[in-house]
Amino acid sequence: MITEYLKVLIDNKTKPPGSLGMLEDLALQIGEILETTNPQLINPHLVVFAADHGIAREGVSAFPQEVTRQMVLNFLNGGAAINVFCRQHAINLQVVDAGVNYDFEDGLPLGDGKIAKGTASFLDGQAMTIAQAKLCLLKGEEVVVEIAAKGCNVIGFGEMGIGNTSSAAVLMSLLCDLPIADCIGRGTGLNDIQLLKKQQILEQAIANYKGGSDIYELMAYFGGFELLEMTGAMLGAAKRKMIIMVDGFIATVAYLCAYGIDQRIKNNAVFCHESEEKGHRYLLSYLDAKPLLRLNLRLGEGTGCALAYPLLKSAVNFLNEMASFQSAEITNKS
Repeated sequence: MITEYLKVLIDNKTKPPGSLGMLEDLALQIGEILETTNPQLINPHLVVFAADHGIAREGVSAFPQEVTRQMVLNFLNGGAAINVFCRQHAINLQVVDAGVNYDFEDGLPLGDGKIAKGTASFLDGQAMTIAQAKLCLLKGEEVVVEIAAKGCNVIGFGEMGIGNTSSAAVLMSLLCDLPIADCIGRGTGLNDIQLLKKQQILEQAIANYKGGSDIYELMAYFGGFELLEMTGAMLGAAKRKMIIMVDGFIATVAYLCAYGIDQRIKNNAVFCHESEEKGHRYLLSYLDAKPLLRLNLRLGEGTGCALAYPLLKSAVNFLNEMASFQSAEITNKS
């Protein structure tokens, strides 16, 4: 019933029907998620999960693994792109150590979701155990439980982890039944030779896999701690009827895993942008998802969420504040 009320409200604003394009779809979706014709975005949060990947040791990234922990410290010091955009749009930022290969000093404003000091390389074996994969889901949901208790109803997720585009690409390839060549990209900036090497390594990893198609088995074998904690966080947010802002390639693969566990999450997901990673375009098409922005981003960190958030505010504001034909005493079309 709420859907029909929202459609009538949107169509009776002082504009031709559909003339606000995707903002109208967004206003409808937000109203449906929050189950109200007068939605409010409350206490927005963005969570960045960070972890290291054993596959990075195989030469699939242009940057060394220590960059993961260096960037975590950069987040905590307020110097990264996501810090800038969250400050600009008054979004609360939380950073979670899901499995960085480093012991951070006590007292830092860093969430503790650490599973281990990085995954194993999935070239010749599983990245983690199934028990660890399920613990990731649990820890990700726990983060959301704490944030939801603060009244938050709109949340986005980002990631940091050298090598995580490889993990995401293999999961996408197997879950979507697509060639790995369609799923990989340059990540942190690989040249042509490095990109070919990355493809060959991931093809070999897939060839070495002798397991089945069970999603938990695939997540454990090829996943990353930060990717799977993000999956658990998305599932937890959907349970609590929160708006979920989905970032770029890695985050969309986390969503793909969440969708494989519970398809109802689709109702809560707002896809913020289409990234420069080739696989992201194919993945969005596979999911029949319409991204709000196309800015050629490939940074991660949740930056696409922070940049798209003002569009969510605009959708809510026009729904709540724009005059109707009746209130403005303007003649509607016949």
